[in-house]
Amino acid sequence: MARIDFDGPVAAVYQSGRGAPEGGLDGWRAALGHYLPVRGPVLDLGAGTGLYAQLLRSWFGVRIVAVEPALAMLRQAPPEAARVVGRAERIPLAAGSCGAAWLSTMIHHVADLPAAARELRRVLPPGAPVLIRSTFPGDQSRIALYRFFPTAGAVLDTFPSVAQVEAAFTAAGFALHERRRIRQVNAATLAEFHEKVRHRANTTLLAIPDSEFTAGLALLRAAAATETDQPAVSELTLLALR
Repeated sequence: MARIDFDGPVAAVYQSGRGAPEGGLDGWRAALGHYLPVRGPVLDLGAGTGLYAQLLRSWFGVRIVAVEPALAMLRQAPPEAARVVGRAERIPLAAGSCGAAWLSTMIHHVADLPAAARELRRVLPPGAPVLIRSTFPGDQSRIALYRFFPTAGAVLDTFPSVAQVEAAFTAAGFALHERRRIRQVNAATLAEFHEKVRHRANTTLLAIPDSEFTAGLALLRAAAATETDQPAVSELTLLALR
């Protein structure tokens, strides 16, 4: 079960509260270029509103199958993607039907990680990559958001660790091929970052009291007024398994 209700109000603001400026995700494009394109479609598991479904199609010309449990989110995915309601623990696709899988900031929503790993092993042919983009416990200092919302950063320590993810996938027949940090620009300025963050379209922000969210927004707004040319930069982890 997801940590938040993606069929609730967050679905309407998710697209506005996420994403990156032009060129802000170039590091991900370069890193994923070692694995994509592939034969067959790319499974975007936990696709949300299809932000990466659109990017992967644009970057690599691949076909996308967007699988997402929240219908309110999936309705916003690009129509070029095949959109399927489904969960990671029971992927509604045929065996060997996809050429790669992409899991972006969703691993912490998976209730049964070993079951999800087994399902990915089923829907992918041998040697196909599983590409996981995520934050993990201990990453707080590398994420722009948690400079202003430290109590939200503490929620990160409840997420699955790299070791737990690797163990689940190893048991399902995968091996870790690569682990690296990828730099991304969340917003060109802190003022732009404030405009994104105020939508509260983030799992860890929704986990803290309203008073702490309001206080963090005030800190961010004050920083934006003085650090006018400062971008919001984060480093997330890529795990590539085959």
